[in-house]
Amino acid sequence: MALLKVKFDQKKRVKLAQGLWLMNWFSVLAGIIIFSLGLFLKIELRKRSDVMNNSESHFVPNSLIGMGVLSCVFNSLAGKICYDALDPAKYARWKPWLKPYLAICVLFNIILFLVALCCFLLRGSLESTLGQGLKNGMKYYRDTDTPGRCFMKKTIDMLQIEFKCCGNNGFRDWFEIQWISNRYLDFSSKEVKDRIKSNVDGRYLVDGVPFSCCNPSSPRPCIQYQITNNSAHYSYDHQTEELNLWVRGCRAALLSYYSSLMNSMGVVTLLIWLFEVTITIGLRYLQTSLDGVSNPEESESESEGWLLEKSVPETWKAFLESVKKLGKGNQVEAEGADAGQAPEAG
Repeated sequence: MALLKVKFDQKKRVKLAQGLWLMNWFSVLAGIIIFSLGLFLKIELRKRSDVMNNSESHFVPNSLIGMGVLSCVFNSLAGKICYDALDPAKYARWKPWLKPYLAICVLFNIILFLVALCCFLLRGSLESTLGQGLKNGMKYYRDTDTPGRCFMKKTIDMLQIEFKCCGNNGFRDWFEIQWISNRYLDFSSKEVKDRIKSNVDGRYLVDGVPFSCCNPSSPRPCIQYQITNNSAHYSYDHQTEELNLWVRGCRAALLSYYSSLMNSMGVVTLLIWLFEVTITIGLRYLQTSLDGVSNPEESESESEGWLLEKSVPETWKAFLESVKKLGKGNQVEAEGADAGQAPEAG
């Protein structure tokens, strides 16, 4: 027994075809939107590629770009099919290809749904690549004279100013690396020598941060050096007083920014997916109702349309049987090829 059977007369078929034609062209616009969202996200990720450890985060924008292109192609073709559906001569050319086309549309909808889910689920991968990338970028902050790294100082400073953040996880991350270049250190100074000797690796470590960590909204002048030394500043206690630095780390700030972008894109993609599923269902009803017309020249006759020719369990059982037959067919061909080679081997 057919699933969700609906009766159609000529008027209903005309309305269905016209409605699907209009919806498909709206879906072409939706495909352009998906493509634009993927392109925008890719550009935003490229802007901070210097502080990202790998290219895994580009899976989502690349997928959105690809699905946007496919959506434009499939829906343009579906619009043409709906336009030709009510002309028996033109529909006859499309009829052999409609079932494979609908199968491709179902596969496209499944992939689109998975891409929408990826927009919500790739937060962990993005967090790890940002954490390692920022850590490496901070190490190269001082290498303003090294080819390929001379831009890293500007990148980190602009990042901290734009996103109002400091360090990887917080401002204390700057205490663990030498972010001041040796060319700006006076090695004849006793203070510099003592500080370098006190470190096992011979690095010049200070309890200070770059200027870009300072919060301009703070009423107190920025305390950039000797942050943890209370005696170095008047009326200052770094444990109780609110620091005039950005407290949030840049990994959390960037993760929040990109997560909000990807969540918004995921919601938009899910809405477009629902629209695409509706169109696919409508195309199925249009195809079955047109195939149900006994005489194509008598277009005024009634016909029935359905979503599935059999019930869901029966359809699934038939699908598994067809897969098994396909597997057996391949096995028989393989055995026949082996039997043909045996005499030659003898």
